[in-house]
This record gives sequence, structure tokens and C-alpha cells, in this order.
Amino acid sequence: MIQLSDHFNYPRLLRYTAPSIIMMVVTSIYGVVDGFFVSNFAGKTPFAAVNFIYPFLMILGCVGFMFGTGGSALISLTFGMGDKKKANEVFSLLVYTAAACGLVFALLGFVFAGPVAVLLGAEGQLLKDSISYARICLLALPFFTLQYEFQCLFATAEKPKLGLYVTVASGVTNMILDALFVAVFHWGLEGAAAATALSQFVGGVIPLWYFGHENSSLLRLVKCRFDGRALWKTCTNGSSELMSNISMSLVSMLYNMQLMKYAGENGIAAYGVLMYVSFIFQAIFIGYAVGAAPVIGYHHGAHNYGELKGLLRKSLLLIGGFSILMFGAGQLLAKPLSMLFVGYDQELLQITVRAFMIFSFAFLFSGFAILGSSFFTALNDGMTSALISFLRTLVFQCMAVLVFPVLWGIDGIWLSTVAAEMMAVLMTVLFLVGKRKRYHY
Repeated sequence: MIQLSDHFNYPRLLRYTAPSIIMMVVTSIYGVVDGFFVSNFAGKTPFAAVNFIYPFLMILGCVGFMFGTGGSALISLTFGMGDKKKANEVFSLLVYTAAACGLVFALLGFVFAGPVAVLLGAEGQLLKDSISYARICLLALPFFTLQYEFQCLFATAEKPKLGLYVTVASGVTNMILDALFVAVFHWGLEGAAAATALSQFVGGVIPLWYFGHENSSLLRLVKCRFDGRALWKTCTNGSSELMSNISMSLVSMLYNMQLMKYAGENGIAAYGVLMYVSFIFQAIFIGYAVGAAPVIGYHHGAHNYGELKGLLRKSLLLIGGFSILMFGAGQLLAKPLSMLFVGYDQELLQITVRAFMIFSFAFLFSGFAILGSSFFTALNDGMTSALISFLRTLVFQCMAVLVFPVLWGIDGIWLSTVAAEMMAVLMTVLFLVGKRKRYHY
């Protein structure tokens, strides 16, 4: 079994992070499966509705990712310092807090789903479908929040493979129920939402049961006291990932508003296809970053600076390789993947393929900014990590998507992501160079 304290060469690093990568990819496939069945069996408007309201649901659920990534850094650091009891108390506090937050946000979501959809420009059937999909998914939001959190913490518990198995179980549940509810029973959009909600229930409950009993991992749910300092440290550490997820969702909402202006429902549907494929490709970068973070955090806490330097160098090279592969796949698979979702509409297909060819250039750059943000989170430097995420996902993308369409029309919307990722890489390099002496990497 690979331990956090080990020396990590390329094969060992890939073996340790592979379950997290696959776990994130499988999670991202949830939305892809929903999109495939909704688009092909329910129609273009319900498909647009899913993509229209999903960023709102992500904003509500991604607090779990904040507790997972920020908690992973703090728990790994605590293990590195030799305090196992404290690490388990912090772990338990974060799980209980995430569950409570998920419940509160689900209630808020029920109240604000309609007003948010109206604010973004939905009306008529698009508005009705968006609200219907959101409210069914919100029933499982506490479990979605926990699922997000545990995806990060399984690696910290030295059980990345178990985390993968749980995610696969959740993903298979979603796929089977989507086929049953949408394709066989013809329940349409509501069936897809129910399938997603039930799969999230599976993904949240199984880890609760596992960590609530005696197990062979480093972590277990125990009685704990409120620790405001640990909670604050976790939130600041994980604020970059929270900011990244919230910002991406806000940017998606802004994209949808711009697309409604320049291309109508066809533009939103095309953007939905891009986001589905992007979720899978980006999941490779995010999964690697999540899997490597506990290792980085441990060696930082143990002051193994030589190992820390090697981890950064190897990670940059691996992300570079992934980036080239993702770009090549995006160019080669643009038409086949577009046909999978919107092959029934020739005009929509043409828009989607062109968007894909432009958008895939972003894969050459996005992985480095994701790694940089996660690297600083693992070093417990939440401020730097949050700044990278804030600039990448909110400032750069919002500026580009507002300006570029004025110059190049709908092509400017697809180009805006590429430009934003390039600027984010530049900022990441500046931070890595500027802080290398402070953290000895």
C-alpha cells in the first residue's frame, strides 16, 4: 500500500492519483449521461433547461469541495505532525458541518430556484423545466455536498481506491436509472433529475457508513467539539476551490445570458455540450490535483523539502502531458461528440462543432492553473490559492466573455475561455516563482 510518507517517483505518483482522477471523471459523467438522455429522448428545450439551471445547483453543492480540499490539507498537515487523534476530530467536525450546510442550502435553493432562473432570462417552457429539474435535484443536495467532500478525503485516508469504488457505484446508479426513467418510462426531465438525486444519495451515504464504523483507513468519524480555528483554517484553505466552483458557475450563468443574446436556445444547447465534455477533461486535471494534494501537504508538514520540490516538478510535467492529450482529443472528437448529443439538429450540430474546435485550445492551459491553485492549498496558503482561482474563473473569464463577443460575435464567446486560461497560467507562474523561497520547493 502506498503511504503519504513514501518517496514518490512518476509511477507511484500516477498510481496514487489515478483513483482520484477516475473518480472525478466518473462524477463528471453524471451530467453527461443526463444530457445524453434528456437531449435525445426529451428534446432540445429540456436539454437547454438542464444546462441553464445546473450552475445554480453547483454553487449550492460545492461547499462540500471547500471542506474536502481545505480539510484534506489541514488533516494531512496534522498527520505529518504526528497527531492522529486531532486529525480524526477535525475530519469529523468537517463532515458534520458539510452535512448541515447542505441541508440549509437545499432549503434556500427551493426558495430561490425560480427567481434565479427568471433573472438569467428564462421564460415559458424553459423556465418551467429549469425549476422542475432544480427542485428534484435539491432533495439530495446534502448528500451531493458530502459526496463532493468525501471525494477529496478518501485520498487523505489513504483509501483512494475505495473512493473510486463509491463513485463508480454512484455513477452506475445514475446511468441505469437515467436509462430506465427517461428512455424506458419516458419520465423526461423529471426522470433525469430523479436519477441524479438518487445517485447522489448513494455517493453520500456509503462513505458515511464506512467512516462511521471501524475501518482500516487513517480516518474515522468520532465525537468532536466545535473547533472554530480548525474550521476557519479549513475554509480559508479551501476557499480557492470554493471560489473556483462558484466562479465557474457564475461564469456559466453569464455565458448563458450572452448566448441567449447572440444565439438563443441553440447557443445554450451548444454550450451545454462543451461543458459536458469540458467537465470530463477538466476532471482529469482536478482529479490529479486532489490526489496529489495530501502527499504535498504531508511532506510540507514533515519539512521534506527535497520531496516537495520533486513533487512539483513531476506534477508540472504530468499536467503538461495531459494537456497535450486533451487538446488532441478535443480536436479529433469534436464532431463525433457533438453528434452524440445534438446530431438530430443540423444547425445546432454545426454551431457545436465549430465551438468545440475553438474551445479545445483552452485544454492546453487550464491544467496548470488548476494544479497551481491546488498546490498552494496543500501548502495551507489559502490566500494565494484563492487569488489564482478568483482571477482565472471570475475576473479573466468575465472580462473576456463581455468584450470578445462585441468584437467577434458568437466565436468571441468560445475564444473568451481560451484567453482567460492563458492569462491564468501567467499568473500561476508568477506566484510559483515568487513564493519558491518561502516554501522551499
